[in-house]
Amino acid sequence: MFFVQQLLIGLQLGSIYALVALGYTMVYGIVKLLNFAHGDIIMVGGYIAMYSVMASIFGYNPVIAIVVTIIGCTVLAVIIEKLAYAPLRFAPRISALITAIGVSLLLQNLAQLIFGATPQSFPVGEFIPAGGITLGDFTVAYTPLITIVVAVISMIGLTLLVRKSKLGKAMRAVSEDMETAQLMGINVNTIVTFTFAVGAALAGIGALLYGAYAPRLEHTLGVMLGLMAFVAAVLGGIGSIPGTMIGGFAIGLVEVLVTALGFSEWRIGAVFLILIIVLMVRPSGIMGRNLMEKV
Repeated sequence: MFFVQQLLIGLQLGSIYALVALGYTMVYGIVKLLNFAHGDIIMVGGYIAMYSVMASIFGYNPVIAIVVTIIGCTVLAVIIEKLAYAPLRFAPRISALITAIGVSLLLQNLAQLIFGATPQSFPVGEFIPAGGITLGDFTVAYTPLITIVVAVISMIGLTLLVRKSKLGKAMRAVSEDMETAQLMGINVNTIVTFTFAVGAALAGIGALLYGAYAPRLEHTLGVMLGLMAFVAAVLGGIGSIPGTMIGGFAIGLVEVLVTALGFSEWRIGAVFLILIIVLMVRPSGIMGRNLMEKV
């Protein structure tokens, strides 16, 4: 029973990493940008969710709070893309990377200025009911079940969007060759903005689920969360949606199982050790593609 409980917790944490990592892999797949501010968007989403619930005196309810959180993260990401990243669309990649780090630090400091440095409690009970499903002598809490189901549905929905919709075809075209896609009549700016918006919507969902997993809000919340999600994306194969999900689940399971064995101080080290081993054997990640470039 203990192993099953740890397995569920690992899948719960892995689902959150996978959702966050999908934002990384989508943006990188389109504009080859490592958006290190993505984790901080989740931090902002957590605060939006908390204050939306606190505004219940104005007639809000959890459903409205969820919608407000997703919209808030989406709007923030679009603003960041337009103001910080769009002017650097054809600049050297290092310029965009430095800008992403700067945006991350800006969001952290703004959050500290607005919300304070004191950690605050996330209102888990407002979003996910207490209790669970009882199977004989074993009870499965609603929180991990809902988290895993939401993550899987999000991955399926994103896969269908990318593979079946007209916007998805345009996204794949821009990912393959931005200049040729523009010559074919695709509005590259619209596609890039849409990609950031979808990634941020997933970040909003991830903020709610992470708040249920670790109900502690602070301005540095997105740093480690974003880093672990980035590792998940690289491990699974950045640019691959199924690979990103597999990477997220794998990292969540490793982190939780290492902690359960009594080596909690080594959990981060174990994750990076596995990443190093995988990249030595398969540099493109578990499901990534080896791309050849003409020189």
